[in-house]
Amino acid sequence: MDQNSLLEKWLNNSLSEAEMETFQKSEDYSFYQKLIADASSFKASHFSQLSNFESLKQRLPEKEVIVRKLNPTRWILRIASVFVLGFALFYFFQFKPEVKIETLAGQKTTVELPDASLVTLNAVSEITYSAKKWKNNRSLTLKGEAFFDVAKGARFDVITDKGSVSVLGTEFNVRQREENFEVICFEGIVKVVSGNFTEELRAGERLRLHKGELIRSKSAMESPQWNSGVSDFIESPFIEVIEELERQYNVEIILNEVSGESLFTGGFVHNDLENALRSVTEPFGLSFSISENQLVTISKREN
Repeated sequence: MDQNSLLEKWLNNSLSEAEMETFQKSEDYSFYQKLIADASSFKASHFSQLSNFESLKQRLPEKEVIVRKLNPTRWILRIASVFVLGFALFYFFQFKPEVKIETLAGQKTTVELPDASLVTLNAVSEITYSAKKWKNNRSLTLKGEAFFDVAKGARFDVITDKGSVSVLGTEFNVRQREENFEVICFEGIVKVVSGNFTEELRAGERLRLHKGELIRSKSAMESPQWNSGVSDFIESPFIEVIEELERQYNVEIILNEVSGESLFTGGFVHNDLENALRSVTEPFGLSFSISENQLVTISKREN
């Protein structure tokens, strides 16, 4: 129906609901409505009623009417998008997404979980868990290294790519970097599962998985050293030490004709790069240099 027909039916108060909705959406509707409102508020001693629609048309100023054709496909897509958005919002609030917490190079942070358990993340590490399901499922995934002080309660699981650790309430440290997996128990008992291996650790015990072999050892530490600003290693490949240096200081280290397979026992501090480099190079008789852009090169020491 054209605009003139709609206007005529509107004046005669004979528009259907659908026609009224269409007319109200037109660009001229506000103009005609204002015109009628102004006319109704005008008072004169002799009021003559408009005889018909044609006479009104002649009195109205000429106004170009822009005709817009409705595109059914566009309206269907709009309706569909509203539905999808509504469903997405419903899903978000009904099924809350997992919580992810991560640290950058040289950064550490402590997080309190919904049950008041504490997790301290080492540099370049990440945990993910579901806050909605936490009450019935105390489980999180770990990438990197973290120290856990678990509140007593139901079973608490830490899942990594190389194995999982289960406890009821205790203190322990888990490190999973690429192919390496290590767990140290500081209090209570923890169960470690990796592939076909299942081991229990008590306070003061360390379990390390290296190249498919599980190695148990004693630990005299009462808490992880990295949490106090020192990274420590026991018979660890030199390349692991270098990678940890890169994470703690956010630098790039190049080994110049230096083997990364040599085993290193010792540690380095997190607040002094040169001191840390001396700690890891001197035992092997190596030297290092630091460029202006913080690029570190480790080489064999010249005689």
